[in-house]
Amino acid sequence: MSQALIAALQNPALYPHPVEAFELIETHISWVILTGEYAYKVKKPVNFGFLDFTTLAAREHFCQEELRLNQRLTHGLYLEVLAVTGSETEPVLGGDGPAIDYVLKMRQFPQSQLLSTLQANGELGSTEIDSIARQIARFHQAAPRVAADRSEGSPESVMAPVLQNFEQIRPFLSDRADLTQLEALEAWARAEYDRLLPLLQERKASGYIRECHGDLHLGNATLIGGEVVIFDCIEFNEPFRMTDVYADIGFLAMDLEDRGLKCLSRRWVTRYLELTGDYAGLPLLNFYKAYRAMVRAKVALFSMPANADGLQRKTALRQYRNYATLAESYSAIPSRFLAITSGVSAVGKSHVALRLVEALGAIRLRSDVERKRLFPESEPGDSNALYSEQASEATYDRLHQLAGTVLGAGFPVVLDATYLKQPQRAAAQAIAQARGVPFIILDCAAPQAIIESWLSQRQAQLHERDPSDATLEVIATQERNRDPLSGEERLAARSVATHDAQSVDALLDTIRQRLPGL
Repeated sequence: MSQALIAALQNPALYPHPVEAFELIETHISWVILTGEYAYKVKKPVNFGFLDFTTLAAREHFCQEELRLNQRLTHGLYLEVLAVTGSETEPVLGGDGPAIDYVLKMRQFPQSQLLSTLQANGELGSTEIDSIARQIARFHQAAPRVAADRSEGSPESVMAPVLQNFEQIRPFLSDRADLTQLEALEAWARAEYDRLLPLLQERKASGYIRECHGDLHLGNATLIGGEVVIFDCIEFNEPFRMTDVYADIGFLAMDLEDRGLKCLSRRWVTRYLELTGDYAGLPLLNFYKAYRAMVRAKVALFSMPANADGLQRKTALRQYRNYATLAESYSAIPSRFLAITSGVSAVGKSHVALRLVEALGAIRLRSDVERKRLFPESEPGDSNALYSEQASEATYDRLHQLAGTVLGAGFPVVLDATYLKQPQRAAAQAIAQARGVPFIILDCAAPQAIIESWLSQRQAQLHERDPSDATLEVIATQERNRDPLSGEERLAARSVATHDAQSVDALLDTIRQRLPGL
């Protein structure tokens, strides 16, 4: 293949549809020819070790794989693989005769709608992040598990590319501070691997190594018709996509944090976990985030031309240092706490808990979510089964078990539940004491009219996204039967008017002052 073929393909007469104009997008592994309604992707005949497109058979195979794999997350975006026949100077799309190459036909979408572009323009928000969380949670849960006898996902296969990053980066560095930082990062990675080894083995044995996306970041998601569409997964290297689901989670989390979007990163993680319940893998999150950051750091150095001038080298080193510093941040000793909400249903506890997620990096655990995970067969609105004394006891036990898991993974946690009974609050406090972390009771209140308004909004969304089944009758019963906070509990309590943004902000400031490492 040559540039002559790419030039020849920019001929409107070759296409069975109107061509508005041609635009060529080139990456290190492909060309994409934009025509207006459709885009045509051509793979470059290159071999970078981690991918090999040098033969015609390989390019056909990986075009077909890209079509197959991306149809898992998209509908009507990836259309078909077409043979290019004829000659390089006079090609034919889908014609008779032997193929000289292959193109992947896709529907074209505006580049302005990429989530990376929306983010750069300040237009990315929680709606898009929540959509990604829902899609990726469903995708991961349905993704094929990698067979136990395959090497992908084994601890050794996880660690090999981590160490390779350090080996490949070191020759590019000469500054003593850069080399010292790299040595510290490698030492941390080795220590984390040793610590996480039993968990890595357990994840492999339990089927958490799946055929994932492999390249999950904002540049590979777009808005089409107002809906988020995630595309361009890894097709050219099976080990890159056959990984622990946390490798996907960590990639997007790192990408968001690199863009200065810590709040959205934290929201993404906690939303995903609420949907999947995969809290057991949380200790892996920072390990994978650091790995992904170092891959980006390495690529920044690899992008330098062999004869780079002073400005080019300075720019590449600045990019490298930004990613290395980001990776280093994931090795910091965490500042943890355990907070519980206390208040009747629909008082705004979930809103306050989510603010702690976004502002302080807490993982939110919701009683409504975990209750239905424990009792999936209960009918919607069946309060007799879902909210029986036995079901509630099991739900709070589950919350406290998960809280210990999250704290053990190094993250603060907020338990989003009513906590109207003193024994429930005491059980949560015991978890905090056992883990040696501060315990905070978020005493949530709002005017009755606002509670009723929020409840009405929640009930309108009952069959969409909100997991709560509370009614006004339930709330009235909760008010009558609640145990007031004791004098000792009030020492750990912070009152918050959930309908007042200033009250919530003041709460966050108080926690930050108490735990300055957040």
